[in-house]
Amino acid sequence: MMNRLRALAARPLAGVAAMMLPVLLALVALATFAHPALSATPLPATAAPQATETPPPNALPPNPAIDSRVTTYLQKRFMIDDPSHIQLGPVIPTPMSGIFSRTVKISNDRGQSVTATMYTNASEEQMILSQIAGQIYDMTKDPWEKVDLKPLHLDDRPVMGPASAQLTIIEFADFECPFCARAFGTLETMVHSTYKDKLRVIYKNYPLNSHPWAVRAAIGAECARLQNPETFWDFARDYYSSQGSITVQNIDDHIHATAKRLNLDVPTLDACMAGKAAKARIDEDQKDGNAIFVSSTPTLLVNGIRVVGLPQEKAFDWLVNQQLNPTTKEMLRQ
Repeated sequence: MMNRLRALAARPLAGVAAMMLPVLLALVALATFAHPALSATPLPATAAPQATETPPPNALPPNPAIDSRVTTYLQKRFMIDDPSHIQLGPVIPTPMSGIFSRTVKISNDRGQSVTATMYTNASEEQMILSQIAGQIYDMTKDPWEKVDLKPLHLDDRPVMGPASAQLTIIEFADFECPFCARAFGTLETMVHSTYKDKLRVIYKNYPLNSHPWAVRAAIGAECARLQNPETFWDFARDYYSSQGSITVQNIDDHIHATAKRLNLDVPTLDACMAGKAAKARIDEDQKDGNAIFVSSTPTLLVNGIRVVGLPQEKAFDWLVNQQLNPTTKEMLRQ
């Protein structure tokens, strides 16, 4: 949840009512003196449920339809697996005409919670969170905010899972990234076990500048794939499990050892690594990532839905199941 909030803070939302922005930002500037920064707060394991807070006299009457719409939006936008973990406070008029505030508290199964203050217009169609200044959320739009996949180069890339799979996850990853190593294990389990035959993963190389051997590792894995597509995943598994021992000085030795173990032709592999084609494909992946504002790894596109980092297991399973089993094409009520 918190990683998702931080990621969204850097992503502007276009198309909302421009008149809302200066008013809401003014309120946020005042509210930061009264509200703590957004943070997870552990709750005692034996804490008794708190009584419902008595609404102030000027609070608006409850509106179940709007509350349901807001809850659905928050659940999808911040990938919260259980809507009962979202608790909305009463809607209270602010000193600025037409602007209202309410608290939103989100908890999890581990007894942690995060509280924010949201400011909205009367119909709760636009929202701003006081702890994420400058980000306006248009709650009349699709909360998934799917990325347009058409410009991405997805042909002739490493693929895990069948072409007939119902759901595709595109992963931008870096072999030197420890979070990508964790994501790799999770995705392997999902493709080969949990969601067998329903899920496929397309890998896009996105080596970060801060990782000195990541580009060389990507070139080695790509050249292995050109000889035998399945060996790409063996290389990925070896890189991720050996991250602590790989260096710039020994990365080529590591690549050669893995290639020999997989019965690849090493001279052909070396010729490929010395050429330009493999590096050009990795550069193309990086340009694709830059075009959709990838800035960290892993970044996943689950049916086009951007996921930065790897969410908690329950939240990720909820997201995948939402895409595999859509009940109806939900329309947010205007």
